Amino acid sequence: MSGCARPSTIAFRAPGKTAYLFGEVTADDLPHLVVFARLYRDTPDGNLADARPLGPLRMKALARIPG
Repeated sequence: MSGCARPSTIAFRAPGKTAYLFGEVTADDLPHLVVFARLYRDTPDGNLADARPLGPLRMKALARIPG
């Protein structure tokens, strides 16, 4: 996987939803991860229409895997 050689990876996954893998996550990304988690929770399929609320976290996405 793309995250194996990267420190501090995190994945979000739920039944029937697109899964996301982020890499090289730091403590500075924690507020953005919380935003992502809330947006992800509120989507029926895991797909976000607009990634701008994620700030720099959107540049750390390693994979998006269809549900």
